Order: sequence, then C-alpha cells, then structure tokens
Amino acid sequence: MYVCICNAIRESELRRVARHCPGDAEACYAALGKRPNCGTCLCDAEDVIAEERDLAFVPAHAAA
Repeated sequence: MYVCICNAIRESELRRVARHCPGDAEACYAALGKRPNCGTCLCDAEDVIAEERDLAFVPAHAAA
C-alpha cells in the first residue's frame, strides 16, 4: 500500500526507515531521499512510523 502517492512511498519502505531514523515523518521521507509535496499523507505516515517503533520495542515473548 502507498502511504504517499506524490512520492510513491510504500508502507513497507516507511516502516523500514522508521526503524533506523529517529525523526518524524518528514525526517523519514528525507532518509528516503524525498520530501512531502501536498502533505496530505503526513498524519497517516506518522501513525505508521509510531506503530512500527512501538512494535520494535515489544519483547518477543509478549508478541507471541
């Protein structure tokens, strides 16, 4: 699924970069070599980034 249509950023790409980039959605876009155009996607992008970071800190035994 695309999170950002303007930049063709897929959810999987955003999740991958969220694990390595400590910033907000705009920082994650920059890490992908992109920047927001219309800005419509930023709220959804922030939600995806927060979810991915939360999942990264769940202990393995708690996730099962």
